[in-house]
Amino acid sequence: MENTPLFWVGFNAFVLAMLLLDLLVFNRKAHVVKMREALGWSVFWITLSLGFNYLVYRTMGRQAGLEFLTGYLIEKSLSVDNLFVFLLIFSYFRVPPQYQHKILFWGILGALVLRAIFILVGAALLAKFSFLLYVLGAFLIYTGIKMALSAGEPEIDPDSNPVVKFLSRHLPITSQLHEGKFFVRKDGLLFATPLLVVLVMVETTDVVFAVDSIPAILAVSRDTFIVYTSNVFALLGLRALYFALEGLMRLFHYLHYGLSLILVFIGGKLLLSEVVHLSMGISLGVVGVILALSITASLLFPKQAETPA
Repeated sequence: MENTPLFWVGFNAFVLAMLLLDLLVFNRKAHVVKMREALGWSVFWITLSLGFNYLVYRTMGRQAGLEFLTGYLIEKSLSVDNLFVFLLIFSYFRVPPQYQHKILFWGILGALVLRAIFILVGAALLAKFSFLLYVLGAFLIYTGIKMALSAGEPEIDPDSNPVVKFLSRHLPITSQLHEGKFFVRKDGLLFATPLLVVLVMVETTDVVFAVDSIPAILAVSRDTFIVYTSNVFALLGLRALYFALEGLMRLFHYLHYGLSLILVFIGGKLLLSEVVHLSMGISLGVVGVILALSITASLLFPKQAETPA
């Protein structure tokens, strides 16, 4: 396997085919995704990702294989916070369960395009301006500390979202859902439905999360193909992971502390790269241990239920 334009085209064609298969065959009709179905798809995407990881290892070498796996684990872990925000958005707008899969599908499709742009631009800047590595390291440490100090439960305020405000000013929006449609025509006029507003919220919040996750993976690997493919595979399994963990996400209340520590570790590794040289195997081990400890701590010391005032 070589990092050539032809292979980039082939990989993206494969991703597009998988998405079309998902949308037009397996989820052609809106339905409530049950736990068993979500777990099955989660296992499928994780297995496919690890299979691709093995392919990278066999054809591009051990270093590339470790970089892919580390990037995949970081993006997958950071996406748990993303899933929690999705849950809040769906609850805020009272989105029926049967339409949530459709919104996540189009939201993640848009995220793939936006993140590809972020990755290519970010990698080009790092290649041209080496001092940006230190800026990136400092930013990751700042982000990690900020995440640790936050309450871990972001607020959802559509009225302050500039994209939603722009949409509301320039496009009439219906007050009711219309069988899962994003647009409807009434009396010859085009109206947006509340589902479009939800989709816009999902897309814009993903952009915010990409500002954290993309630098973290670029700090692990400078190979745009590795960064892009690890990001894509993590995103492809995001919908299934959401439905599989929907009822369990609140259990991992220590996970955001683990994620913040990972960001600080990667940022510190960048800042000290001229002094301390850690192999990718050690970096992967540190990330894995931090994730395991934060999840174990969440299970051993469950969050106490809040008592009503």
